[in-house]
Amino acid sequence: MGIGKLIEEVAGAVAAEDAVEAVDPKAGFLTKAAAAVAGFEGVNKLTDVLQEKEQASNADNSSN
Repeated sequence: MGIGKLIEEVAGAVAAEDAVEAVDPKAGFLTKAAAAVAGFEGVNKLTDVLQEKEQASNADNSSN
């Protein structure tokens, strides 16, 4: 795991927690923790999807 990947994951967790705070300022610890985990995992999934699309695009370009 590179430092860049770690920074992306932490940023996703912080952004998700901030979003929960904006929607519900009285959100409890478990709600904020769940949002942080979802943000952390969401960044991983988004990164995987973008890498797959990039690889597919590169494969299409190399076959032409």
